[in-house]
Amino acid sequence: MNKFFNVSGSCKPSAHYMVDLTQKLTEIKKMVDRGEYFTINRARQYGKTTTLHALRDFLAKEYEVVSLDFQLFSHANFQNEQAFVTAFSSELLECAKEIPQEVQIKLHLFTNSNFTLLSLFRTLSKWCALSKKPVVLMIDEADSAANNQVFLDFLAQLRGYYLNRDQKPTFHSVILAGVYDIKNRKYKFRTDDYHRENSPWNIAADFLVDMSFSTKEITDMLMEYDKDHRTNMRVAEMSRLIYDYTSGYPYLVSRLCKFMDERDDCSFTKEGFLSALRILLTESNTLFDSLLQKLKDFPELDAMLRSLLFTGKEIAYAVGVHSVEIALLFGFVKISNNHVQIANRIFETLLYNLFLAIPKIQQETLYNTAQKEKPLFAENGRLHMTRILERFVIHFDALYGDRGQTFYEEEGRRYFMLFLKPIINGIGNCYVEAETRNRERTDLIVDYGGEQFVIETKVWHGAARHRQGEEQLANYLEHYHLERGYLLTFNFNQQKEIGVKEVLFGDKVLVEAVV
Repeated sequence: MNKFFNVSGSCKPSAHYMVDLTQKLTEIKKMVDRGEYFTINRARQYGKTTTLHALRDFLAKEYEVVSLDFQLFSHANFQNEQAFVTAFSSELLECAKEIPQEVQIKLHLFTNSNFTLLSLFRTLSKWCALSKKPVVLMIDEADSAANNQVFLDFLAQLRGYYLNRDQKPTFHSVILAGVYDIKNRKYKFRTDDYHRENSPWNIAADFLVDMSFSTKEITDMLMEYDKDHRTNMRVAEMSRLIYDYTSGYPYLVSRLCKFMDERDDCSFTKEGFLSALRILLTESNTLFDSLLQKLKDFPELDAMLRSLLFTGKEIAYAVGVHSVEIALLFGFVKISNNHVQIANRIFETLLYNLFLAIPKIQQETLYNTAQKEKPLFAENGRLHMTRILERFVIHFDALYGDRGQTFYEEEGRRYFMLFLKPIINGIGNCYVEAETRNRERTDLIVDYGGEQFVIETKVWHGAARHRQGEEQLANYLEHYHLERGYLLTFNFNQQKEIGVKEVLFGDKVLVEAVV
């Protein structure tokens, strides 16, 4: 059977192109070897189930591994203690390979009669004492049961046996996987469960294994694909491109590769990648649907992300800030140098597309003007960025030239992106270079028809600072191997001279626009 890129369910090395998980599994095994109890909590479609399945096989030689999936349990299985014991015992008998005979008899009895968690855990302790190998319990989708009291009681029993493991045999290691860390249940229960913040899972060790894909891991996967298909792709270049846009988010990596492998209008080239990116950003998929639903569920999350994207404000990370914590929980953001950043370029573009596409904004004059003038800005598949800046300066000054400084700082960048959006929509993408984001400047990267444009937006703070901005832009163009860049300055001075001009800075041409 020919391998393919899989985005539905668990990946299998024999059937799917996937990254080599050996290093990650080795790191997780060290935690298991130490007898630690821990959670693997990551955002949706982050490879948790694939990792658990691979870990089960990775540990099988040294451990008796029991791998359960609470997603298979029904609501009725958590209604009361007896129902849970029955369902749990049944799954153990189904999943465990080596269960001592006397323990099997007891578990079978549990599936047909009413027993308590106390009886179940005494039997599990007996199993752990008799087992030839240390027993490891893994539960996938554990957070799907976290709002049930019986599950909290189950965790409390695990905790109790863990704390008394010197006297009572118990599981050598327990791993719970899900989006929600059991210790952070308060984010799932927004009202009457807030008072239940003392988690019975406070024994859990920190899980610090990076589950995102590195550039090297993507490279190795693409080399295997290229060997099978003889595409002669530039593997290193393609791996960097994929990582630059996804930051190694497993689903996004696999989805883009799947498009480039299977779609006629995509390929493992830069142009093919950008085509795959456009398809991804315009499709409805389970990951995007889940993310966007969270914006409706948590208005404070929506407000924080809008501020991060449009105002240029840096958000320093502080433990306990609710909007930031839920953004981390659902994978919207990451922490870099103790500051909050959007997790990857694809999520950033997705959010920009959403925030700039709501009907109220689309009705604004600036958006409608750009939409009407769209034919002026592209010719033979090439974008005329200088012409875009020229028209933006004219329209922006006419519409908002009498606004004050506060307007510029908080809204200026958003309005340029609002003008740009209908022009590149359907063909190009625009994202913010997170490494350069701050209050005074933001570098926008526009991908259009295989070309890249760098536009730095900044606030005027005098000639010396402006010169520094030119130097920074020139250095950035060098990084991107570009000869031409664009500088959009929002100037508060009443005597400012608006317009667009070209400036030669070393061997770089800077197109400078002032509004």
